[in-house]
Amino acid sequence: MTTRGIRGATTTDGNDANCIYEATSELLVAMQQANDFNVDDLAAALFTVTPDLTAAFPARAARMLGWTTVPLMDSCEIPVEESLAHCIRVLLLWNTDKAQSEIKHSYLKEASKLRPDLKEVKE
Repeated sequence: MTTRGIRGATTTDGNDANCIYEATSELLVAMQQANDFNVDDLAAALFTVTPDLTAAFPARAARMLGWTTVPLMDSCEIPVEESLAHCIRVLLLWNTDKAQSEIKHSYLKEASKLRPDLKEVKE
């Protein structure tokens, strides 16, 4: 078994805790459905938010989904000029036998602009 990365991102409607939790939950569910992983096989989840999101930690949304044993970490993105606003990004580290080429990344809402090259981009 190897540890593989699953990437995902989404945006929120604003800097509100409920908006952050809803967007994060939607993203994590989409990533899990796309890759059919068991949460127990996740080594860790790393979340970042753009500097304009200060109302809540995205990791709390994962806990609310029942991800109680997964090590989670939140961080702030570097403030790059003209970057996508209200953006939540996540990197899931997954212990799996799948090849990296089989991993399906999920980019929702406005974050779909970040990786238009991926086949599994979702609006």
